[in-house]
Amino acid sequence: MAASLKPEDFAEMATLGDIARFHGRTRPHQIALAFEGRLTAYADLDRRTNQIANALGGAGVGRGNCVAYLGKNSDLYFELLLGANKAGAFVAPIGWRLSAPEVAYILADSQARLVFVGPEVMEVARAALAELAAPPPLIAMESNAPDLVAFEAWRDAAEAGDPGVAVETHDTALLLYTSGTTGKPKGVMLTNTNIMRSRASLALAAMGWNEWDESEVSLAAMPVAHIGGSGWGLVGLLNGVKTVVAREFNPMEALELIERERIAKMFMVPAALQFVIRQPRAREIDYSSLKYILYGASPMPVDLLRECMDVFGCQFCQQYGMTETTGTIVYLPPEDHDPKGNTRMRGAGLPMPGVELCILDAEGNRLGPNQVGEIATRSQANMKGYWRNETATASAVNTDGWLRTGDAGYLDEDGYLYIQDRIKDMICSGAENIYPAEVENAIHGHPHVAEVAVIGVPDDVWGEAVKAIVVAKPGVTPDANDIIAFAKSRIAHFKAPKSVDFLDRPLPRNPSGKILRRELREPYWAGKERRVN
Repeated sequence: MAASLKPEDFAEMATLGDIARFHGRTRPHQIALAFEGRLTAYADLDRRTNQIANALGGAGVGRGNCVAYLGKNSDLYFELLLGANKAGAFVAPIGWRLSAPEVAYILADSQARLVFVGPEVMEVARAALAELAAPPPLIAMESNAPDLVAFEAWRDAAEAGDPGVAVETHDTALLLYTSGTTGKPKGVMLTNTNIMRSRASLALAAMGWNEWDESEVSLAAMPVAHIGGSGWGLVGLLNGVKTVVAREFNPMEALELIERERIAKMFMVPAALQFVIRQPRAREIDYSSLKYILYGASPMPVDLLRECMDVFGCQFCQQYGMTETTGTIVYLPPEDHDPKGNTRMRGAGLPMPGVELCILDAEGNRLGPNQVGEIATRSQANMKGYWRNETATASAVNTDGWLRTGDAGYLDEDGYLYIQDRIKDMICSGAENIYPAEVENAIHGHPHVAEVAVIGVPDDVWGEAVKAIVVAKPGVTPDANDIIAFAKSRIAHFKAPKSVDFLDRPLPRNPSGKILRRELREPYWAGKERRVN
């Protein structure tokens, strides 16, 4: 079937708010969002986002201001995202699994004027606000908290006319927090241009896996605090199709939604796909509507990919990118996915339309084909920068617009990218980015720990698992489970180590005192072709 939008249609959608305006005018009765039985047509989405923008303006929130969202996935989140944009503001979605101190840090750093909170995390939200000297007001989504303003009532009390705020394409539209190497997360500023033009360029390239017919349905099941959640949800809205929003990823529910809602396209991380195909009913579901599965955020083992291809019976397309690149910048097209396996299935793929790639050595010189170095990229999708952190921005993006990814890899003679390792120390577990320094800081206060280093080790389910290497204080007998529990009391549980090994000697360090994590990782990765899993 032909794509539902024409090239000139994308020119009319320069900002997130324009998505609701354009489709509200051109396909008013088409369902935009479906969430647990609640259906929102594009005309309703346009009206409600106007009301949200006007309500924000009445609360003193305007251009360049941030509002935060703390909760699981919801159709109301996407209303808020587009409505804030119409007001010239932007949203910082916060991971619902974070601890109260972590939430408090993001609220303070983002300078959020309002906090919209889902019912599942109300207690965490209140605890986080209690840590702030000047806490912003809470607005409750899907909650009957008697002491709080309810989102729907707050929205519906506002005028429904377009606010008419002048929003520029270079304005920040989304603020996504990513874990930092120093233990503090950084806010990645993504502009309207980053989000809209990069996706419009992709749509205009007429690649089959990203062409949408207006009758197709998208499934948004990944967490909205990640680019894979918010970004994929926006893809469906930009293309004017129905997007089914899952509150959170649940493998059995995913199977039911695919069958009941006749899902045509979805994005999932490899760990999620593995959970889905392990369900007892996975081979009984009707997948006849499913055309493409996009996967990414962590590498997919070839054996798992083959099994998924067999179970789902649809086309697959790998996606490689990062928050700082507004998600996907490299794709492995469906035609390179062979059930028998091939060399390219071990790669990340080709650059997206408008994306430049190069491989750099330690001095910043470009390397030739098949030479391993740091992957750098330049495109309209590169972030505006890190929020209130010019130093970090300058170290990540040079004056010519090249962003250094921190991943090591090479380009072959045909321009295919292959990822070999991470130059940075980030651990990717189930598509969650975890930085060792943050976990080490949480463990260091344990009374039995003298030294600690945190590394990622191969894991059949999560891709990588967090492991702590501990040197104990003299005269004590440390307990691994106690150390893990201690870490969980200070940081989100998914960041805490899954296991602890003990060393009877000091941790290996370089002359400047930096822990040699690569040396610690080596025994666990011996025999692996790549140092990512």
